[in-house]
Amino acid sequence: MTQSPQPPFPLGKAILDQAAALARFSDMEGGLTCAYLTPAHRAAQARLAEWMEAAGMQVRIDAIGNVIGRYAADPAVGEAARVLMTGSHFDTVRNGGRYDGRLGILLPVAVVGALNAAGIRLPYHFDVVGFAEEEGLRFKTSFLASSVLAGRFDPALLDRTDTDGVTLREALAASGLPGAGSIEALQAAAVDPATLHGFVEVHIEQGPVLLHHGLPLGVVTQIAGSSRFQVRVQGLASHAGTTPMTMRKDAAAAAAEMVLLVERRCAEVPTLVGTVGQLQVPNGSSNVIPAECVFSMDIRAGEDGIREAAIADIVAGIHAIAARRGLVAEVERVPPVNNAPCARWLMDQFGAVLKKRGLQAYELPSGAGHDAMMMQRITDVAMLFVRCGNAGISHNPLETITADDAQQAAEAFVDFLRHFQPRA
Repeated sequence: MTQSPQPPFPLGKAILDQAAALARFSDMEGGLTCAYLTPAHRAAQARLAEWMEAAGMQVRIDAIGNVIGRYAADPAVGEAARVLMTGSHFDTVRNGGRYDGRLGILLPVAVVGALNAAGIRLPYHFDVVGFAEEEGLRFKTSFLASSVLAGRFDPALLDRTDTDGVTLREALAASGLPGAGSIEALQAAAVDPATLHGFVEVHIEQGPVLLHHGLPLGVVTQIAGSSRFQVRVQGLASHAGTTPMTMRKDAAAAAAEMVLLVERRCAEVPTLVGTVGQLQVPNGSSNVIPAECVFSMDIRAGEDGIREAAIADIVAGIHAIAARRGLVAEVERVPPVNNAPCARWLMDQFGAVLKKRGLQAYELPSGAGHDAMMMQRITDVAMLFVRCGNAGISHNPLETITADDAQQAAEAFVDFLRHFQPRA
């Protein structure tokens, strides 16, 4: 490897400035929403590709829309070079924050640009992936993009529809992406695990733990498994003024009881969490008893067995509530993502870098899902958390980090890359 001085800094403010610039591509006015394959999403995709190229990377966009930049290995390594991969997603939740996911793309690209400017090459290929879809906002398909890269794509997802009735298959066909959504192209986009050293992801914590301990960075131990559901409750529409309370089949009232069931059951175990983040009465009117109510359900735990036991109780309880009230409940489950432990040999290398820089090698679990969960199915993974401000608020416009913390993360990542030791 070419020995050169450390690359020029600072990068922290530049990373935050790019996050602000990328946030201008939004599906909504006055906030940040970037759903899969919308015009805003395609604009963000193109801008990431431009920034990767400017940093000195070879860039391609694959069949699902991932933006993949490669910082080629030192030529002295030759054809034997394997790949260390990093990255995160650039889609967002509705009215989300500008750093969730995107920090894990912008920071490595900025680091590559600095390494390239300093003439530093690494003894391995370094790939930065901007995953096109992780949040599932449009098609309710979590980890769609990383599942393609990991060779775990489910073809049945092509028939999923968005709120306008457009299928994923149709959206891909109209996207201009390679293969236009063909199964063959999506399967061909999978990476060969034998070519990988591993996958590492930089991400804001999305919680208050590092902030509470006064630490800028932390090393993730494991990523909690998650299961998501769409629950549809069918009742009977009737007049709000003429139908006695004892004769109603109120879908919204039943849904309210189900939501409280989720809260009550998930409060029984400290590592278990349950969230109903969406609740709707389709075509509802103020003077009509709701005939239908639809709500989302997100259940997570550090241990898969704990999560599955809670799900079984909650689903049984939902059907029991519906039966008692004379309604029908349909529970549709998105394929779950199991708990993903981080690899100790990668964690220790992040920890050594933090200690070298005079920081505590603080370890903590992640309760949020990440693309690293899908990549962990084919290779070893690790994550570096960056402190989240504003009491740890995330998935919200108030989500924030400081330029100083981004700077520390960039410097730590440079050290990690330059001293990375592949697993024997």
